[in-house]
Amino acid sequence: MIDATEKHLRDILSLAFGHTSDRSAVVVFDSQSELAVTLTEAYRRCLPAARLIDFDAVPADAVRSAFEPLRESDLVVLIQSTSFRLEAFRIRVELFKRMLKVIEHPHLARMRGPEAAWYVDALAYDPEYYRGVGNALKERIDRAGSGTVDSGGERLVFASPFESAKLNVGDYRGMKNIGGQFPIGEVFTEARDLESVSGRIRIFIFADTNFMVNKPEKPITLVIAKGRVVEAVDSTPDFEKVLALIRADEGEVWVRELGFGMNRAFTRDRMVSDIGTLERMCGIHLSLGAKHAVYQKPDFRRKDGRHHVDVFAVTESVLLDGEIVFRNGAWFAPAAV
Repeated sequence: MIDATEKHLRDILSLAFGHTSDRSAVVVFDSQSELAVTLTEAYRRCLPAARLIDFDAVPADAVRSAFEPLRESDLVVLIQSTSFRLEAFRIRVELFKRMLKVIEHPHLARMRGPEAAWYVDALAYDPEYYRGVGNALKERIDRAGSGTVDSGGERLVFASPFESAKLNVGDYRGMKNIGGQFPIGEVFTEARDLESVSGRIRIFIFADTNFMVNKPEKPITLVIAKGRVVEAVDSTPDFEKVLALIRADEGEVWVRELGFGMNRAFTRDRMVSDIGTLERMCGIHLSLGAKHAVYQKPDFRRKDGRHHVDVFAVTESVLLDGEIVFRNGAWFAPAAV
């Protein structure tokens, strides 16, 4: 598995990040999970001149000081079995402020056994697919006047144009910040008019209160009216707990993000337990709750939005302006095929 990881990371470093041997690199790691150990060894091979720091073996000041000599466009890799904390120092935010390139691998301890191998498979970087199909999807989303998700007999309709789509496909050309959480593979947006979203959609997994994947025995059907979840058919106690938390803090359950997952390594039979990683799975996911830091809506105050819960749709097909862009488990954006 280390050999496969090394191959994928070399492609990420060269094709996505353009990292070369004349640039400095710092790798901060821990050894608390199988994936963390695997990734650390693979980066050691890919970046023989990098400075490697065991997060658990040094004080916080030593980690922060390791970033000080780095210059713009140097690289930092964060390999985290959980998520590194340095008090008020928000690692990725602070590194981006210094124009450093950042690769994050968080919550690795959540993925064990076969999930570790699936995670490694998801690191494979195909620039023609991600950049070609990803940018074509963005272009198609940005000019669409409406969209529909068919989840096997149930249809959720977005009767509105969409916000300008954002890419997470390893294409950082023209972007201020270079990097983020890996694996990658997603284009996301939301309806400009949130109340235009209505219909029914079947979800087969959701993020529980521990940010872990929860898969009910049968899909839950969400009934959505004017952008809000008004009923959950075939719900479970765990999902009701999620809905109750959102309602307690926000009053109602809004549907916001519309995510077009592109990572073909994840399927309904090959799922990892970390919801933030599985978010890239090929198909559609939505977010429940008023929180969405990327898109600001006039009637939503940032401080009032406390929840952003990912739910994953049974995705039979996706249409934009009546044109099919997803079917049989695959995206096909016309400009990219």
